[in-house]
Amino acid sequence: MSAIEPRVLISAYCSGIFPMGMENGRLSWFSPDPRGVLPIHDYHVPRTARAELKKNGFDVQMNRAFGQVVRACAARRETWITREIISSYELLHKMGYAHSIEAWRGDELAGGLYGVSIGGAFFGESMFSAESGGSKAALIWLMDHLHERGFLLHDTQWTTPHLAMFGGKEIPREEYLRLLERAVHLPVKLVD
Repeated sequence: MSAIEPRVLISAYCSGIFPMGMENGRLSWFSPDPRGVLPIHDYHVPRTARAELKKNGFDVQMNRAFGQVVRACAARRETWITREIISSYELLHKMGYAHSIEAWRGDELAGGLYGVSIGGAFFGESMFSAESGGSKAALIWLMDHLHERGFLLHDTQWTTPHLAMFGGKEIPREEYLRLLERAVHLPVKLVD
């Protein structure tokens, strides 16, 4: 099973480009215009989501089960997360660039997300829920963590109705690239 070279992936992210597996098995590269972002200093948690999370009481952790999160994200009828994508991001995870945020109920993974972190930029790749509210718990934890760590950019690639609930929006590629340039050079880290 092949993997994308880590230096190629990191260089692509720093240039505003990301890969996706296509239905024909090939890999394609994207740089959407407009670009989806979730403003770190201006996101909001809907009242219903906050109440749901309080009721559910998930234990949120980071990097406990990276491979399990990626595979859960890929377990859909239609997915862009191919075996090549999985091995590429597992390699980035071993190098400290790719991370998972997981919502747990005891020893059961209730939901989570994964992405890539470079400087003060977090590039969200995918999320899933095995239990209602699982991905929301992971996302809220991540947003608080990015804010506390001094991150500047949370790239969501595109904006979905789910992300829009939290303040997700689209910005022109030109504006995104300016923000990206500043973010990747910030001396901050997701994990010490």
